[in-house]
Amino acid sequence: MKKQSFVLIALFGLLTFVSCNNDAKQADAAQAQTQQPMSLKAIKVVKSSTEIFQEYPAKIEGLQNVEIRPKANGFIEKIFVDEGQQVKKGQLLFKLETQTLTQDAAAAKAAVNAAQVEVDRLKPLVEKGIVGKVLLETAQARLAQAKASYSSIAANINYANVTSPVNGVIGALPHKVGALVSSTITPALTTVSDTREIRAYFNLNEKQMLAFSKQVNGATTAEKIKNAPNVSLKLVDNSIYSETGKVAAINGLVDATTGATQFRADFKNPQAILRSGASATILLPSKFENAIVVPQYAVMDLQGKNLIYVVKDGKAVSKTVEILNQTDREYIIASGLEEGEVLITEALAKLKDGQPVTPVFETENKTQENTNTSK
Repeated sequence: MKKQSFVLIALFGLLTFVSCNNDAKQADAAQAQTQQPMSLKAIKVVKSSTEIFQEYPAKIEGLQNVEIRPKANGFIEKIFVDEGQQVKKGQLLFKLETQTLTQDAAAAKAAVNAAQVEVDRLKPLVEKGIVGKVLLETAQARLAQAKASYSSIAANINYANVTSPVNGVIGALPHKVGALVSSTITPALTTVSDTREIRAYFNLNEKQMLAFSKQVNGATTAEKIKNAPNVSLKLVDNSIYSETGKVAAINGLVDATTGATQFRADFKNPQAILRSGASATILLPSKFENAIVVPQYAVMDLQGKNLIYVVKDGKAVSKTVEILNQTDREYIIASGLEEGEVLITEALAKLKDGQPVTPVFETENKTQENTNTSK
């Protein structure tokens, strides 16, 4: 019995020794593996000139948006245009019923004739001294009054023909034939929009406005407008409008409610693609000279800080950077990264400070890919 116990104890000790030895070998292997450099993609930081486009929602309006209202009261007798129709300045749009005005005009004309007859009758009598001059002056005053009344009615008859004051496109026609209209109607008879040129209105907040003012040369608003770069227009289908525009006006005040400054950019519209009331997006370019531009995937957001890893003496070193601006895919770095440094662009979440790293640059990746392909 004692002999069997001794054998079991010896066997257990042997197994324990073998197990501990294997654990030690695995630990040594793991430690050796962690000390081996990781091959990671990287880029060498260089300075370059770049241009980015800031996007701002914009509202499009025609060069002129003129509400058409009648100067005289009356019923709509005829409408000569249709919605969306192109019209020219002076073209007849509406005709109002003038029967009542015509009758009033006939009565006023008769009053003018009667007053004229009275003046003509009194003139020779005054010259001969038969009647006093006061009677003639009274008759002449009545004639002038009758003529003024007739002219007013005649003008109202002319106002019954409503014409377009500008070239443009007809908007909605909310009032139909037979409707009673006046100069105070709401809505107006229609709106004529001159869209040969269009105006795109957009806003910059205070921070954006400050950046714009710093970047664009000029001591006055007029000089900054003159030196501002041309802008582009992205339409609702994400296509870029063929004509470039120019910043034409900048509001001199900041809106106290929104904290924004309104800009206006003007565009030619030769093919009538743009319509008043439409929406679009202004693309305002910003140029950066000698800037450090890195891909966004090379920067990691860690508790509100922008963290990067660079390679120094064969090891990964973490740094924080300040971002000046960005595009859809890249960051423009303001500080924290210097030209010539090697920036790691992958596996950032797995890295730790001091970890050995072998940078694999883009040219090396291409060579390796070509070698693998040839095999």
